[in-house]
Amino acid sequence: MRMLHTMIRSGDLARSIDFYTNVLGMTLLRQKDYPKGEFTNAFVGYGSEADNTVIELTYNWGVDKYDLGNGFGHLAIEVEDVYQACEDIRARGGKIIREAGPMNAGTTIIAFVEDPDGYQIELIGWRER
Repeated sequence: MRMLHTMIRSGDLARSIDFYTNVLGMTLLRQKDYPKGEFTNAFVGYGSEADNTVIELTYNWGVDKYDLGNGFGHLAIEVEDVYQACEDIRARGGKIIREAGPMNAGTTIIAFVEDPDGYQIELIGWRER
């Protein structure tokens, strides 16, 4: 078994694709309309779906906002340099909601970014493997 994707809902698919591709540097892997279901799916990621876990953005036609609730936490992306990633994301119009620095009660460098629909994305510094 392997993890394939995480699905999040988008109130404006073009805006979300722009954020994930132009602000976070992902690639739009595929997109398809489902007229009978009145929704569109777009898959974005840092590599092919065959080798990477990706994000499925789902736009339900006519729905422009969602209540995120309190059950969902965040997505996480590993980056080489969290401080530089924050600078780059900010320069491309991204919203940093927690500046880069050590995590609470730890030493791992993290930061948080918010996507256009309010989903939080944690940036985590590369770890030794």
